[in-house]
Amino acid sequence: MKKVIVIALSVFSAVTLASAQGMKFGHINMQEVMFLMDEMDSARVEMEKFSASMQETYNAMIEEYNTKIATYQQMSANWTPSVLATKQQEIQDLEARLQQYQQNAQMDMSNLQQQLMGPIQKKANDAVAKVGRANGLVYVFDVSMGVIPYFDAAQSMDVTEQVKRELNIPLDKVLPQTVQ
Repeated sequence: MKKVIVIALSVFSAVTLASAQGMKFGHINMQEVMFLMDEMDSARVEMEKFSASMQETYNAMIEEYNTKIATYQQMSANWTPSVLATKQQEIQDLEARLQQYQQNAQMDMSNLQQQLMGPIQKKANDAVAKVGRANGLVYVFDVSMGVIPYFDAAQSMDVTEQVKRELNIPLDKVLPQTVQ
């Protein structure tokens, strides 16, 4: 809550100071721009491929687990106490491996996402900076994140299309309805 108040006061102060000095502001829907970049398409494909591979391994582990459970349920009445204890330990070990695999898979997915998104974010930020400088803007606010509680679009330049041109994104390329 304090963070939102500080951000709101900072934006208000900057706007008040800028309007008094004739400074210019811009805004952009950075989420839209990044989503439409060609690099994002290839990153999405790589993430989906990685996810499918991870899911395939997980499914194989689940199949092994289900087989061990079914065997245990069918045969446990016939096993000696030592075999029963060994089979129970195998199942517990497999459960622990499954849990560890899920944790590692999430961490690997997160790391891959950061690795792929870093250069995309940098390229988009560089384009915003170039367009901002070319238009003499003091600030360019990202309105896609919902952090800016208010802005007057009439007093702020929308640089989204200029940044799209800078990044060679066709202006007729739009977000799919499910993403917006």
